[in-house]
Amino acid sequence: MSHNEQTHHHLVPLSTYFAIFGALLVGTGLTAWVAYIDLGVMNNVIMLAIAVTKATLVILFFMHVKYGSKLTWLIVAGSVFFLLILIIFTMNDYLYRSWGTWG
Repeated sequence: MSHNEQTHHHLVPLSTYFAIFGALLVGTGLTAWVAYIDLGVMNNVIMLAIAVTKATLVILFFMHVKYGSKLTWLIVAGSVFFLLILIIFTMNDYLYRSWGTWG
């Protein structure tokens, strides 16, 4: 097998997976704790920030994107881009719909 035919895999130590799992558990506990505190509008902002952080950890480490090829990064970036487009279109429809003007 020539050097070009070999695939190079990055080995992640098991301690990294346990650290990420611990961070995800802490994030889940933090989300539950923030849910019981009345911070007004900031509750949703804080919980979404925690959720985005947890999703980023899962994508980078458990889905092996951190050590992936440039094509993998391009696919993830494209997916996030189209998710943002869907969210923008949904919010555009929700915010500018005239509620209660029928019948």
